[in-house]
Amino acid sequence: MREEDVPRLVEVSLAADALFADAGLALPEDDPREMLEHVLGPVGPDGVRRAPDRFAAVLVAGEPAAGLAALVELDGAAHLEQLAVHPDLGRRGIGGALLEAACAHARAAGFTALTLTTFRDLAWNAPFYARRGFTELPAEEWGPELAAQWRAEEQAGILVAPRIAMRRGLTPDAPLEG
Repeated sequence: MREEDVPRLVEVSLAADALFADAGLALPEDDPREMLEHVLGPVGPDGVRRAPDRFAAVLVAGEPAAGLAALVELDGAAHLEQLAVHPDLGRRGIGGALLEAACAHARAAGFTALTLTTFRDLAWNAPFYARRGFTELPAEEWGPELAAQWRAEEQAGILVAPRIAMRRGLTPDAPLEG
């Protein structure tokens, strides 16, 4: 991600969030800039982003940005904080390509798994990830950081429909989808 991508990424994220309302899920309003700051750190007074002292990345597809994949580390695994594609550009493989790029980026950073939380029943959520090798991760297998992430999502009002945590192995011998 480049700083000049931020306004477009905000637009992409907000437009993608509108799909949930179209599906009947009333999510709380959110400011995508807060997610970007959480993932990549704040922008200092000099205009330079202060990267966190941990694994973090925001991958961007397209010019101008059509979508994003935001990654952090939780419990020793890469964690997909957000995957968003502008709805006007949906169903063109951008989300799948971003997901595979996120998996490749995490694997290159030495991670053996990627986790995420998502809505269980929305076609572009858990079923989308399941088709790409993710399986449900039972709560008893969550680490403390994933459990804290779940609680934070709950406190933010995101749990408006059944949600699950999912995991995909990223072992060196496991081929990534193309």
